[in-house]
Amino acid sequence: MIENYFIKHSKRKNQEENDQPLEGQARKITKKDPLPSLLKEPPLDLTGDKPPTQHDIFTVLKNLPELKWRKITAENLNLEYAIMFTKDEAYKIFNYLENEIVYEHNSKVQVFGKWHNVPRKQASYGNDGLKYSFSGRTISATPWTPFLRELRDMLAAKVGTNFNFVLINRYKDGNDHIGEHKDDEHELVSRSPIASLSFGEARDFVFRHQDSRGAKAVRKIEPVKLNLQAGSILLMNYPTNSYWYHSLPVRKKCLGPRINLTFRQMHC
Repeated sequence: MIENYFIKHSKRKNQEENDQPLEGQARKITKKDPLPSLLKEPPLDLTGDKPPTQHDIFTVLKNLPELKWRKITAENLNLEYAIMFTKDEAYKIFNYLENEIVYEHNSKVQVFGKWHNVPRKQASYGNDGLKYSFSGRTISATPWTPFLRELRDMLAAKVGTNFNFVLINRYKDGNDHIGEHKDDEHELVSRSPIASLSFGEARDFVFRHQDSRGAKAVRKIEPVKLNLQAGSILLMNYPTNSYWYHSLPVRKKCLGPRINLTFRQMHC
């Protein structure tokens, strides 16, 4: 049974405080681990209101507090998770992205030699000349928008990595998804992290070890399931992508949209 690390929590506040790991301490999260109350809140209401102005959004980025990272580890799994934006800030950013991002239309990917429609909308932004290849197709980066450039620079300050490319996926509801895959490491700077930011509907994100997939599994290694909340950041650190596949599975009960931005450091 897959353990959902971001749902289980302690009922006693004092126990929650005593069980917090020390700063920088890496350890495996268990299903009994307490987590901040913000991670347990319901999805955002994304209806109404006109989109925020660029000034509103830039103000959000310039007033971020220090992040409180949580380590999630298993065999060759090295993740860090934090809430980067409040519910209100995440709501503003979602609405801003809804009006700023230009997505491709009728995208297709190749799976086992057959072409399929992509079950989500995609867009990519980055430095001049950068291209990203996956599932039999190559996409060229659109020049950074002012907001995405500012967000990239803010991430560089928080994470310590100079990202030069972002892939954006928009999932209209729980039927949109992405199958199990590993990112192409040939295009990524060696050992650089991948930073994933989530806005909109909370969705499950599943990691599965390469030795425990399907009928050809050679070992039994439990999958790791995370519930990525609006305003959260997930860092996939080395060597996670070398050993673990990740996916965003179908969740028919999820009715709202989600926008995910994955920042990468790619070879120029």
